[in-house]
Amino acid sequence: MYLLAIICPPLAVLFSGKPGQAIVNVLLWILGVVPGVVHAIFVVNEKKANDRMMKQAQLMSMMSNRQ
Repeated sequence: MYLLAIICPPLAVLFSGKPGQAIVNVLLWILGVVPGVVHAIFVVNEKKANDRMMKQAQLMSMMSNRQ
């Protein structure tokens, strides 16, 4: 996903499930490639962090239900 954020930032943001942020990213990408790439990397990183946190919360919930 990070490679896509460098090659085509708006598409990476859209695939991260953030259509509103994708519109912002298109505008940033039009203004300059670097701001669009940086924004896309931040959005992708946030999505991955949220996914990790949700997985960890599910595991903790399963462990607490066992006891």
